[in-house]
Amino acid sequence: MTELTEHQVAFTEADMADHLSRLGRAAPDLHACVDPERARAWARLLAGATDFRDDFGDDGAGGRGSSYIRAQARNLTARARGIHHLLSLVPARSDRRPAVVVDVLGGDGLVRRVAKARRLTGLSVLTCDASPYMVRAAWAAHCPALVQRADRLLMRGGSVDAVLVAYGSHHIAAEDRAELVHEAHRVLRPGGVLLLHDFLVGSPMDTWFRDVVDPYSRTGHDYDHFTREELRGYLTKAGFASGEVTEMADPYVATAATAREAELELGRYLLDMYGLTGIERSHAGDAARHTVELAGTVFRDKRADGSLEALSLEYDPSVREWTCTVPRTAVLAIGRKAG
Repeated sequence: MTELTEHQVAFTEADMADHLSRLGRAAPDLHACVDPERARAWARLLAGATDFRDDFGDDGAGGRGSSYIRAQARNLTARARGIHHLLSLVPARSDRRPAVVVDVLGGDGLVRRVAKARRLTGLSVLTCDASPYMVRAAWAAHCPALVQRADRLLMRGGSVDAVLVAYGSHHIAAEDRAELVHEAHRVLRPGGVLLLHDFLVGSPMDTWFRDVVDPYSRTGHDYDHFTREELRGYLTKAGFASGEVTEMADPYVATAATAREAELELGRYLLDMYGLTGIERSHAGDAARHTVELAGTVFRDKRADGSLEALSLEYDPSVREWTCTVPRTAVLAIGRKAG
């Protein structure tokens, strides 16, 4: 393909046809859920787009996709606790077939790879993302994937068991969020579940994005997070039979042989995860140390019992390993479609 600017999309109708063909061979159960006409129409629209910016494209083209992928490759388990919890909420099918999960903001297939690493059975995960770069990376990692927008799902009505929207939901524009939830309701089977995960306005994660990621990342990060009332409103208006908004622990974790190296490993993960090139430039030689110190300053929050939740270091003598944990509390909207 020819070289593109950051506002052009390296994706064509032929690419979509290729991905659908590969999906049919690799995962017939997932392919059966896709509406081919919706997929073709979306591919035509995307191929002609001139105002699309891919923040998760290749680093060399102005995105931070390469560094994001490097972070997941370096530490697959950094967010595994939260991912495991989210997948535990997917309802099992009565016919004992694997539950189809559409991972709407799937990136390069992290959720699917964590499920495999943790031997979570009974799930068939389709990785989806609006970034063609990420979807190609997912296929390279042997994760069946499709290019699609969160508010423009390509699945047939009533075809999937769960829609997971996590690890980037704030990237969805406020004016598109209600449509995302309506789309999730459309594609879910009776009894299916929407899992919409993000962070609350005013939370430590909101502060991290505003004070660290936005000024120091290659792409900036000026996005609005969610409120509980906003999430409840989306579930109600979309017609979910029942819904709740709750909180869940979703920490960053890194392990190493020494406490110091565990801290630095987490700092390196955060540097790559968010493409913090500004910190790398201003703290050459000790960027990882500086980043984990920033995280320790930001992620300090009082629990309901009044105790302080903060960065921690723990040693496990059974495996001779130190674990560095940065606590994060996510908000989770759970919508269940009438059975």
